[in-house]
Amino acid sequence: MVVPAVKDAILAPGMGSFFYDDQAAIRAGVADDGFRYIGAPQTPGFTSIRMPARSLGIGLILSDGAIVWGDMMGVQYSGAGGRDPLFQIDTIEAFTKSVIVPRLLTADLSNFLDACSHVLAPHEGKRLPLAIEYGVSQALLSAAAHVARTTLAEVICSEFVLPLPEKSVPIYAQSGDVREINVDKMILKSVDILPHGLINSREKFGPSGETFREFVRWVARRTREIGEPGYHPILHFDVYGWIGLEIGMQAEKIADFICRVADDVADYRLHIECPADFGTTDAQLDEYARIVDLLDARGSNARIVVDEQCNTLDDIRLFAEAKAAHIVQIKMPDVGSVADTAWAVLACKEQGVGAYVGGSCSETDLSARVSVNVAVATRADMMLAKPGMGVDEGMSIVGNEQSRLLSIFGHRRSQSTISNVRTVCA
Repeated sequence: MVVPAVKDAILAPGMGSFFYDDQAAIRAGVADDGFRYIGAPQTPGFTSIRMPARSLGIGLILSDGAIVWGDMMGVQYSGAGGRDPLFQIDTIEAFTKSVIVPRLLTADLSNFLDACSHVLAPHEGKRLPLAIEYGVSQALLSAAAHVARTTLAEVICSEFVLPLPEKSVPIYAQSGDVREINVDKMILKSVDILPHGLINSREKFGPSGETFREFVRWVARRTREIGEPGYHPILHFDVYGWIGLEIGMQAEKIADFICRVADDVADYRLHIECPADFGTTDAQLDEYARIVDLLDARGSNARIVVDEQCNTLDDIRLFAEAKAAHIVQIKMPDVGSVADTAWAVLACKEQGVGAYVGGSCSETDLSARVSVNVAVATRADMMLAKPGMGVDEGMSIVGNEQSRLLSIFGHRRSQSTISNVRTVCA
C-alpha cells in the first residue's frame, strides 16, 4: 500500500466555543456588567478581562486528495496556574507556516507517534507552543486513521498496544454561571458526573465557604427531587483555589473544610477540584500530597482533583507517582500533543490514580471529538463534556461520539467472531 504524504497545509481561523477569561482579574473581585467584566485586565496578553476564544484550524492536504484537520486553541484561563500565555492567532499562524508546515511535508503518516516526534520536536531548543502541539497532533492522528482506514481511537489502541475498548467512559458536565438551570439539565439527562459549578470568586464561595456548601447541598437535594429512580451521580465541584484563599493555605485547614462538605452530602462521592493554588508545581505537589493523606486517613468520601500547576505530561507523572491527587485533570490543550494525553492516562493508571481527560469550554467541536477517541481508547476514568458552557452541546458532541465508537467496536468484534468461526469450520 502506498502511504499518502502531506502535499500542503491550509489554515482556517475559527472560533472557540466560549471565551478567554483573565483569572487574576476575576479572582481580585472585578464587577460584572451582564456577560462582560468591568475593569482593567491583569494577565499579560489580555486586552479585556473577557475575550472571545479563537481557534486556528490546520488542514493537511494529502497526496491522495484527502484533507484531514486539527484545531489549535488555548484554554479559558490562559496565562494562569503555570499555563501557556493567551492564544494569539497571528503569532501561531506565522509560526505554523514557517516551522511546522515544512516538517509536515516529510512526515510518515503511517505511524502516529513517530510523526508527532518528528513534526512536534523542539524548535531552537524550546518546546513548541502547546496550542500548536495540540492542533497539529489532532491532524496527524486523523491522517493516521485515514491511512489505516480506522477510527482515531483504533490508531491509539494500535500504537499504545491497548485492547479494543468495550465500556463507556463516564462523562462530566460543567454548568458555567447558569448554575441552577444547567444542573437541572444535567440531572434530567442523567449525567454521570456533575456540575462543576464555576466557583471562581469570593462571592460564589461565600464567607467561610458557606455559600459554596449550600450550593453543594442544593445539588444533592435537587438530584433526589427530579432525578430518575436510582440515579446517583458523582458530585464534582471546581473551586478555583478558593478553599485556600478563604479558609487558609494550610493542608489541615483545607482537609477539615473538605471533610465538612463531604459530610453534608455523605451519600455521594464528592470531587473537589483545585482546593488551593500554591503557586508552583513543587509547592502544589507537596501540599496536595498532604491533603490526600489527611483525607484518606479520615476515611473521607471526598476526592481531590488537581488542575492548576499540573499541566504537562512530566507534571502529571510527578503528581501520579507522588499520589498528590486522587484524580488528575489531564487538561488536553495544556498537555500539548494528544499523544501526551494518552501517555498521561496510562501513567495515572499505572500509579492507581484517577485519569480525567479534560480540557476547556473554549475548545471546538473537532478537538472535543478527538478527545473522546483518546479517552475511550485509553480507558480514562472520566472525560469532560465539551466544548462550551451550555451542557446540551457538549453532552451531545461527546456522548454521541462515544456512542458511535462503541458501536463500531462492537461491530468489529462481531465480524472478528464470524471470521474466526468460518476459519474453524473450514
